[in-house]
Amino acid sequence: MREGSLEPPVRHPLDWRNPDFTDAAKLDAETRRVFDICHGCRRCFNLCDSFPRLFDLIDNAGDAELHGVKSEDFKGVVAACTLCDLCFMTKCPYVPPHEWAVDFPHLMVRHRAMETRTRGVPFALKQLTQTDRNGELARPVAPLANWASAETNRLTRPVLEKIAGVHREAHLPAFTGKTLAMRAKAEPLPLNHEAPAFGKRKAVLYATCFANYNNPAIGMAARAVLARNGVETEVVYPACCGMPQLEQGDLARVDAKAAAVARALGPWIDKGYDVVALVPSCALMLKLEWPLIVPKDAPHRAAVETLAQATFDVSEYIVDIARRDGLAPGLEPLPGGVALHVACHARAQNMGQKAAEMLRLIPQADLKVIERCSGHGGSWGVLTENFPVALKVGKPVATQALKSGKRFVASECPIAGPHIMQGIARLNGDGDGPLPENLHPVELFARAYGITV
Repeated sequence: MREGSLEPPVRHPLDWRNPDFTDAAKLDAETRRVFDICHGCRRCFNLCDSFPRLFDLIDNAGDAELHGVKSEDFKGVVAACTLCDLCFMTKCPYVPPHEWAVDFPHLMVRHRAMETRTRGVPFALKQLTQTDRNGELARPVAPLANWASAETNRLTRPVLEKIAGVHREAHLPAFTGKTLAMRAKAEPLPLNHEAPAFGKRKAVLYATCFANYNNPAIGMAARAVLARNGVETEVVYPACCGMPQLEQGDLARVDAKAAAVARALGPWIDKGYDVVALVPSCALMLKLEWPLIVPKDAPHRAAVETLAQATFDVSEYIVDIARRDGLAPGLEPLPGGVALHVACHARAQNMGQKAAEMLRLIPQADLKVIERCSGHGGSWGVLTENFPVALKVGKPVATQALKSGKRFVASECPIAGPHIMQGIARLNGDGDGPLPENLHPVELFARAYGITV
């Protein structure tokens, strides 16, 4: 038996249609097997709140062993997992292909799948994570929706906290009245025929629900950078990737979203387009999670596998252009430097620090790279019971970013960035001087080209 992650980690498919997947007794047995291994190792004690909760349960048991812990007490451990995947990717020495085959995040998904099957998703949380519906409803009244959801609004946020369980101080993404797909259609971009990559590539940008409905600037910056480098692009948005539903263990809905998106993007792949996802969580779903969730006998299985092979994270794609073709000239330094948070779901793609590599392509790059979880965890981090924990987990990131003294704070995860800024504001208190500016790495890369969107 080999120890210590000496081989690349691999993940086993989630056999969610098998009745054993949500069988309470079998799930409890597997949970106790994994938790006992975690108890004997404890390398993950400082990653998130799940592991301190687990170890406290065991340490406070009569003989400080797992068999003294009641199964119902595991719920707090499950509830604290943000599905960041860092335990699997960076800490655990017992992940597959090790014979102990520990996959803590997917075990948490299994618990949530059982909860969803037996009790359903809580109504408020289900409404909160209907990203496509919410985006379409908010779009015609975006200024009003943004006023009501602003954390500075002391009139509406306490009501939202009471009704929907969203912490009144948690930052919520703003909505846009003009989606990324609408803007891209209305604002065509000329291609740079002199760029080294001209004529060699074309890409379809998978808009993602966040870039489409909340922050089109990410997508507009990406398409402008690619146009400067001679890459023809199309913006396509069939549906959300289903990450919010994965967080809830609603794997049937994830499977349905995979079918819809894979079938919509398939014809573009057939025409020779690469697929570029604008948010790392979505790239992770397309590349790695969907092939583990979509059943082998599903009619859309082949389309999902093809899509997984054709998908790039946006930073990964720009770095690939630089390596294989060369970048168009015109990049200028960014005065003041950048504190870059490497998103957990970028790390989980096992592709290296592609955002850092991209920003180092900028002349005189002044970069502080931060590799820790921001603590946000998607919809998890805005809930009333989780937001204080999310700030606590993210405090080391905010501390490093503030101490770096950089002009910009960037995160590949567009919800982690504002969350880190909230942590910085709390650490800074009444400190002198302005706070750093928060932008996505591809927006900074566009600025280095002199592009504003």
